[in-house]
Amino acid sequence: MKRFGLFVAALLLAALQLPASAQVLDGVEAPAGAIVYSLPSTTIALKVTAAHEAYKAGPYAQYAQKYLGIDVKQASGDYYTIKSIEMVPYVEADPQVSAAVNLSGSKSAPANFLSMCSQGLVVLSDGYTGKAARWRFPSAVGAQEFLKGAVSNIDNTSTTLYKTVMGAEGLEKVPVKQEQAVVKSLEKKAEETAEMIFNLRQKRVDIITGNTDATFSGEAMAATLQEIKRLEEEYMSMFVGKSVWDEQTAVFDVIPKAANKNHMYIAFRISDSQGLVPANNMQGRPIVLELVAGDEPIAPTSVSEAALNTKGRVAYRKPVTVTARILDGQKVLLQSRVPVYQLGKIQSFPIETTLK
Repeated sequence: MKRFGLFVAALLLAALQLPASAQVLDGVEAPAGAIVYSLPSTTIALKVTAAHEAYKAGPYAQYAQKYLGIDVKQASGDYYTIKSIEMVPYVEADPQVSAAVNLSGSKSAPANFLSMCSQGLVVLSDGYTGKAARWRFPSAVGAQEFLKGAVSNIDNTSTTLYKTVMGAEGLEKVPVKQEQAVVKSLEKKAEETAEMIFNLRQKRVDIITGNTDATFSGEAMAATLQEIKRLEEEYMSMFVGKSVWDEQTAVFDVIPKAANKNHMYIAFRISDSQGLVPANNMQGRPIVLELVAGDEPIAPTSVSEAALNTKGRVAYRKPVTVTARILDGQKVLLQSRVPVYQLGKIQSFPIETTLK
């Protein structure tokens, strides 16, 4: 702020010897010794936070509906959902529209110009009130391990074979039972794991209702129930999978353009594999910023028209207040009223007028 005040004072002091005048510059060099300023421009900053789920499907996911009656995601992957959006409009100097003013010959001109600067109607060319944008990338997510050894991998199967033997009535077939160890199928393991889950739930009910030979009370009961809960969650994860959650935060700037007739802008995109990405990254679905006019229509003044109508006066912009909506398809994520300078009229003010 101190540097800003010294800069303004130096410019005003340099202009005291020049005749009072103001002019919008439309490709014209500023008069020697004049103060060059810019008209304000609104930038809409969107601070977006997305929740990131790194999901690893359980090995028995395909049997969750059959044995537990629940639907679960079948494939591992990353999933991003928008958690919050914060809309922050700020004002900065418009590099496309500059003007020059000489403040000599009038006692009120310097004070009037400073007053207009403080109100945000005009902005010095090096003026900037925006905030720094920060990115925080999602942390790396390691592989999640599932409970191992809960169900035996080997099963015993019985096979009945027949052998021919000589009996009293001649040759006869005699059944011979043969047992052998085989590897259990994935579905068999899922069935046994589901049975263990139901057994744990029944055991918890028995302990709570006292329908058990063992006696549990106080800390012993709490510790037992906690261990049953832990085991049930581990077994359930074999069906429902495991997820690790973190957050991704990004800031996206949108500068409304007067030439945009429908005033719809792709603010950013959200990708299932990369999360929050810029508008030019076509891998994500678009999140749109829409500006809707209120009672006052959006009819910005052209620079050429302003250059003719503001000679000898200080040009400034009057913002148009619009309704800004953030859209995800047809769903409205956020809506707020925002004043946008570059969509408003360029007006002028006699710099020598005494303000009361």
